[in-house]
Amino acid sequence: MRSPAAKRPKLAAFLLTGGGWPYLLTPFIPAAVALELSHAGAVGIFVSSALGVVPTAALMGRATEELAARSGSVVGGLLNVTFGNAPELIIAFVALGEGLHEVVKASLVGSMLGNVLLVLGAALTVGGLRNGRQRFDRNAAVAQSSLLLAGAAAFALPAVLALAQGDHLPSPRAERVSFGSTLQVVSLVIAAVLIACYVVGLLRSLRQTGGSAAAPTHMLEQESSSPPWSTRRSVTVLALAGMAVALMSEILVGSVAATARQAGLSQFFIGAIVVAIVGNAAEHWVAVLVAARNKLDLAIAIAVGSSVQIGLAMVPLLVIASFFVGPSPMALVINGYELGGVLLAAVLARAVAGAGTSTWRRGALLLGCYVALGVAFALVSKTS
Repeated sequence: MRSPAAKRPKLAAFLLTGGGWPYLLTPFIPAAVALELSHAGAVGIFVSSALGVVPTAALMGRATEELAARSGSVVGGLLNVTFGNAPELIIAFVALGEGLHEVVKASLVGSMLGNVLLVLGAALTVGGLRNGRQRFDRNAAVAQSSLLLAGAAAFALPAVLALAQGDHLPSPRAERVSFGSTLQVVSLVIAAVLIACYVVGLLRSLRQTGGSAAAPTHMLEQESSSPPWSTRRSVTVLALAGMAVALMSEILVGSVAATARQAGLSQFFIGAIVVAIVGNAAEHWVAVLVAARNKLDLAIAIAVGSSVQIGLAMVPLLVIASFFVGPSPMALVINGYELGGVLLAAVLARAVAGAGTSTWRRGALLLGCYVALGVAFALVSKTS
């Protein structure tokens, strides 16, 4: 029998993984519910619910990976793709139902920026400092980053059309901006094209890799010796975690407006920076860990692949859903700050992918860009 002293290093290693430390935040789930029921201050409710999203999202990811491991390569890959960004999708869908179109767009664009600039930047920096110059599969990285660049270009089209018609781009302090039927139809067409491109790219990747294009990431790096879950347990946990994410999302979205007013910030900043980070914090941490272990291909697949899924699948799905959910259709017209950030992130991702090698300096450049954008978004929130 192992002594407590022998178990401590293994426990510490487990808590550092994406499947370990998020569960330390579990007490924030009942705390958020209690604060909501007691009608406490909006800031406390927002912070508690935002932190409560992290363990529920991590549990949802673990259940998805357990199911994927038991479902065969192709089905497993599809399961990981389908549920990979489910927490962010649930948060955005709740906000869509409340008519907070600009919060929806800000949170998803912020997720794309966070994945490419913050997560990939941190992964390249930590990996470079620990391992020196790192090499990765240039072809795979270029394929993913090219899809991201195409998605960014598609995002620009409705904004250009809006300006050509004499309309203004949304203000960072807006909740919902109504555009004419022309822009709504154009947005719908672009959404359909983006989804088609994503499906074609996904099927091609699954065919080339035998279904492992979206291989589980948390389980690959998990250091615990816990036995695998049964299918029944995985399905049950996935359902319960999904309901918990939905509950935390409902509380989170309901407190956004009041929190923004009390903090003196716009809902745009809160969506683009705060909500964007908490939705997939565990997966972000895994990307940094695997880069530190000199598995840069996996880190890039996590960071860039997640952004591609958001831009080419989640955003279009929500545009289509807005014709049936919420007060009015959501035109795919993002504000100028979001547009500039998306284009910058896509260009930088393509430049990093094209090199085939990386050092910590490239990662520091991405991190610097993210900090600069964050400061700009905060200043815009204060002055607009």
